Amino acid sequence: MELAIRTAMLGLGGSLLERLLAADTGHRGPRTDCGAGHQAGFVGYRAKTIDTVLGPVQVRRAYYHCADCGHGVVPRDDELGVAGSSLSPGLATMVDRAGAAAPFAKASSLLGDLAGIALTTKRVERAAEADGAAAAAATQAHAGAILSRRVVPLPPAPLPDKLYIAVDGTGVPMVPAETAGRAGKAADGRAHTREIKLACLFTQTSLDPDGRPVRDPGSSTYLATLAPVEQFAPLVHAEARRRGSEHIRQLVVLGDGAPWIWNLAGQRLPAATQIVDLYHAREHLHDLANLLAPILGQDHPAWLTARLADLDAGDIPALTAAARDLPLTNTKAGEVDKALGYFENNAQRMRYARFRELGMFVGSGAVEAGCKAIIGQRLKLSGMRWSERGADAIAALRCHDASGQWAEIWTETHNQTTVA
Repeated sequence: MELAIRTAMLGLGGSLLERLLAADTGHRGPRTDCGAGHQAGFVGYRAKTIDTVLGPVQVRRAYYHCADCGHGVVPRDDELGVAGSSLSPGLATMVDRAGAAAPFAKASSLLGDLAGIALTTKRVERAAEADGAAAAAATQAHAGAILSRRVVPLPPAPLPDKLYIAVDGTGVPMVPAETAGRAGKAADGRAHTREIKLACLFTQTSLDPDGRPVRDPGSSTYLATLAPVEQFAPLVHAEARRRGSEHIRQLVVLGDGAPWIWNLAGQRLPAATQIVDLYHAREHLHDLANLLAPILGQDHPAWLTARLADLDAGDIPALTAAARDLPLTNTKAGEVDKALGYFENNAQRMRYARFRELGMFVGSGAVEAGCKAIIGQRLKLSGMRWSERGADAIAALRCHDASGQWAEIWTETHNQTTVA
């Protein structure tokens, strides 16, 4: 009975919507601007079926043709936000939500079961990826406007004490065409994934009763792209400015030690304090201790405990000296030097005792959780293979959602792009 009533009400609502849309056919006189500086002439009226949240409706619209450009112009489609598309903005929002949350086949099924809207899997995929691409393009355009000072963001109020920029990367499975010619770790020597870079920006204002830093609730925003770091860096820089980096007292960049992260920080955010994630550093120290296990013998546990204490204190010289004081063979010495290079190159980023005194986070758990929740739970499921465009588009939708910025995609109907 519930489903029958819902079906009837949707049909009634669709009929009402169709009549409301019929009140304006989009006729703008005998001629109208074609958008390219010419005048398009009125030809006649043409019908179009638009899928909406109430079901399909038919709209009769005025059609114009520009002889100079050789293409048609339908003013009403532009006004309704359905130019080049047959999904209404309301339904497109639902499709994007479903397509960003679940695999496209599942999203199609959910739309049918929960909203009573029947759309094919391919149509859900195309619509979600088109709008995700539009959202990514809008983010890039907005970043360019901020960096060129055409847009100057107002400082946040109240002003937080610290702004963190946590950066990481995670592999996403790709179709073979997207990894052609790339070396990888697979048995065949080829790459089957590509790294998607993720940034999580959040603020900190207070400490808990034990003196540990507390992330400000609802302060996290995310950016993700498969593009090279040269294109990722401006996005991060612009988002940092948007979040008030030029007004906040303390900037911090958190990373796992990858050189590209520190290059990004040094070039774009030179005033920021750089911190290597403590838990990655501990993993490297465990690897070093395992490398030295044959030499340490029964002293292995005690040596590792002492070195972990050195690391927590930020005493990297003591850590490296303790490793080099061991009786190493030439071969082993080379391996140890390579392992110690990680600590020596990042010594200034490992002053953990001092960072804690200043009430700073020393772990990049926020961005690592983002890699799992935003990227992994949607783009890395079993059997998935992505194109670069598709992965970037869905990642953009999920970042907007996780950032609490979903409504910004739909501020203007023209954020939508033509679905190929």
